[in-house]
Amino acid sequence: MNYLEALQQRYSVKKFDPNKIIPKEHVENILQAGKLSASSLGLQPYRVIVVESSEAKSKLVPAFYNPSQISTCSHLLVIVSKKGIDEQYINGYFRQINEIRKTPLQQLESFRKSIHTHIENNSSAEIMNWNEKQGYILLSNLMFAAALEGVDTCPMEGFRQEILEDLLDIDTDHEKITVTLSLGFRSLDDDFQHMKKVRKNDDEMFNFI
Repeated sequence: MNYLEALQQRYSVKKFDPNKIIPKEHVENILQAGKLSASSLGLQPYRVIVVESSEAKSKLVPAFYNPSQISTCSHLLVIVSKKGIDEQYINGYFRQINEIRKTPLQQLESFRKSIHTHIENNSSAEIMNWNEKQGYILLSNLMFAAALEGVDTCPMEGFRQEILEDLLDIDTDHEKITVTLSLGFRSLDDDFQHMKKVRKNDDEMFNFI
């Protein structure tokens, strides 16, 4: 199955088959694809909570407006974005560059200054919004990788923020849950799988200049 076929088969699943669990190697491939997502300045201002036990998923059901996906999915991915980028985080990033690429820190000073300039030129709200946008790039890559693995998904923003963050013990002074992604295999009685995709015509979607 090529990537266009995978995307044609992809849809936002409303009900998964609760008896089908995603093999571990497929989950790992999807997560690694997310890890390889593009991220502005390479900062990756997010992390992913992988909810896989039935007990953990059941505890999260009350936080969702539409619980059908949570109660039937194999895995739930919760993308948690940083609210800000502090010096400690930046230092850790540059230590990692130094360790992996063996680039002396002094050679990275101009790059470090560009990061500081970006942060200083934007408000706290703008930085948080920027971080969340990076999380959505991650979400897109996770969905694409899942489609290629033959795994179904449903991205979800319909959750009670405070309840979900409390259940997952999020430090809300520094982090915020951006979006969630349920993973699994579609149920045979999910009627949405039989509906044709509705997308703009090419001439409405693409403008060549």
